[in-house]
Amino acid sequence: MEKLPTFSILESSQWSDYELLDSGDGLKLERFGSYTFVRPEVQAMWHRRWTNQEWNSAHAVFHPTNEESGGHWELKKKIPERWEMKYPIASAPSSIGKEAGPGEIRFWAMTTPGRHLGVFPETAPHWDFMAELIRRTLRPVKVLNLFGYTGLASLVAAQAGAQVTHVDASKKSVTWARENQSLSGLNEKPIRWIVEDALKFVQREGRRGSRYDGIILDPPKFGRGPKGEIWEVYKSLPHLLDGCRQILTDNPLFLILTIYAVKASAIHLGQLMQEAVSDPTGSLECGELVTREKSAGRLLSQAVFARWSSRPSQP
Repeated sequence: MEKLPTFSILESSQWSDYELLDSGDGLKLERFGSYTFVRPEVQAMWHRRWTNQEWNSAHAVFHPTNEESGGHWELKKKIPERWEMKYPIASAPSSIGKEAGPGEIRFWAMTTPGRHLGVFPETAPHWDFMAELIRRTLRPVKVLNLFGYTGLASLVAAQAGAQVTHVDASKKSVTWARENQSLSGLNEKPIRWIVEDALKFVQREGRRGSRYDGIILDPPKFGRGPKGEIWEVYKSLPHLLDGCRQILTDNPLFLILTIYAVKASAIHLGQLMQEAVSDPTGSLECGELVTREKSAGRLLSQAVFARWSSRPSQP
């Protein structure tokens, strides 16, 4: 009988530019930099703790339509078209044996038609986890970031010393990611930016014999590639993980998978990951990515994840 993955609840304590201020009644109130926003959150089934006056002071409110990701922003106060945010991350390329010093990534945030603002703050524990593994590896490291969006994980990996390949089907997202690279002062870091369907890219890399030490996957529930390729997470993800297994090096560092807005449990993802990486000497965990309210300290689950690393499991 195979050993079940370790279950974990992950939250970041490193943010200064982001806060979950309050939540409840199907909504969440958040601060991104100097600006506050109200967005839908169906899982916030409890009651709000802050007053209506505090909620009504938000800079903008997102109003969803019947479509899963559609809707529009109602601006209640003036905000810039985009504004700068940052996240602290240790840096310095460990492949040459130097101790990592303090650093940060910087990026642009802005409102988008899909209710997002260019960053998923709850994924920050993955950034810290990945950066530590890269820094401690005294050899060159190659990382593949699939569905890379605005490139924050790519920047963290590059900052830590990896050579990075960033893949996203959206040209707009890749352009945004490259602007974040410039804002972070990382233009000299080896990041390859590619606009392509993730599954097609991985399959082609397999045929070419390309190999990666670490792979990050943040797939949507549903999406389309640049040439109309259909992505449906339940049907497509097993094929993508099969392809990822083929392009991992013989001595890989990590494989990280995060899923949003699906009914699959973290246990299911962990067992899928177990099938993708059959290495009993490594560490396999699954669980939930959460953010903690400032108002009442309640945890709001934002996504489920599974991740494997070459780091031995703790007894």
